Amino acid sequence: MGIYSEYINKRMTFDQITAERKKQLKRISDIRRRDTIVYASDYSKGNAPVSILPPDLLPFKDQLSYIKTREVDVIIETPGGIAETVEDMVELIRSKHDKVGIIIPGMAKSAGTIFSMAGDEILMGNTSSLGPIDAQVVSNGKRFSADAFLDGLEKIKKEVSDTGKLNPAYIPMLQNISPGEIQHFENAQNFSKTLVTKWLSKYKFKYWEKHSSTGKEVTQIDKENRAEEIATKLCKHSDWLTHGRSIRIKDLNEMRLQIFDYTAEIDLNDAIERYYTLLRMTFDLTGIYKIFETCCSQIYQSISQANLPSIPVPKIVKPQAAHTDFVCPKCATKYQIQLNLEKEIPLETSSVPYPKDDNFICPNCGTQTNLAPLRLQLEAQTGLKVIL
Repeated sequence: MGIYSEYINKRMTFDQITAERKKQLKRISDIRRRDTIVYASDYSKGNAPVSILPPDLLPFKDQLSYIKTREVDVIIETPGGIAETVEDMVELIRSKHDKVGIIIPGMAKSAGTIFSMAGDEILMGNTSSLGPIDAQVVSNGKRFSADAFLDGLEKIKKEVSDTGKLNPAYIPMLQNISPGEIQHFENAQNFSKTLVTKWLSKYKFKYWEKHSSTGKEVTQIDKENRAEEIATKLCKHSDWLTHGRSIRIKDLNEMRLQIFDYTAEIDLNDAIERYYTLLRMTFDLTGIYKIFETCCSQIYQSISQANLPSIPVPKIVKPQAAHTDFVCPKCATKYQIQLNLEKEIPLETSSVPYPKDDNFICPNCGTQTNLAPLRLQLEAQTGLKVIL
């Protein structure tokens, strides 16, 4: 049985998922012999601010205050965001910690990849992925890859130089782009590349002493040249074609960027896989879209999930039950479902009881719907356990 199936079959409450997630995070810290901090966001909640954004600095700094060891691991799960914010987050870590490991159990795309390059060590598994760091800029309401745009501009200039005339098809596009915007594109792309080059040469290559092929000593110039090669490759839109492309361990090894494959260590792999499974369950089954946490603390940012009915909770010290409206997705029959928070609470008139196995079967058409996300949302909201 897989880890995900194992946890699903346990039908855990929100508090139980949280406790088990913390247990596995502590296990990672014990194996690695250092404290661990998590910055994770749920890329599937597109209606929430899941990107790396300036407001993230406050909760990230708060959780960093719980880290007591000089060496630290950072678990990252993010679709990307603002590179300037990443720079600030890295400065917060690097100002206090001598050695930083970056653990990527899932994905760290775009600005998350830039963050990863600030580690002395990068740990990935067989399903982990980074992504291209080509800067994304917005002009006239449209999003562009800065690298792809600049490449296209160079092709136009070359065509004009070769033929002595401008293709009329390019005129509408060029009319909408100012010299200032072109400079903005160049600055955005150069900033990403500069950060990666600086951090790789300063941190990741700190312990690189000899060339494996020749045995010669590695100079600072060697480190900077290798870092620039990797940064240029990661920025090159034409090599990856899409900004969301997954870059795996094999791709990074081919760039001569050494990655530690944590699947080679059985206990560490099991702890990371279990933690990541529970992290995804926390996201998938609740309205939480960002988690900042350590083994002994956490900050959640959450929204009401658009696809789940809201659950009004009675405003008393300890609610006995909650009710929510539910519409069958097939026949559209409406029901009021009662979720008991204490034992032996009578069923209200016109309500139906919450199913003991989380699976509600519509009496009208027989359609089965799993209501576990609804139950976990209520438990997260009240801090109480639904009685099944």
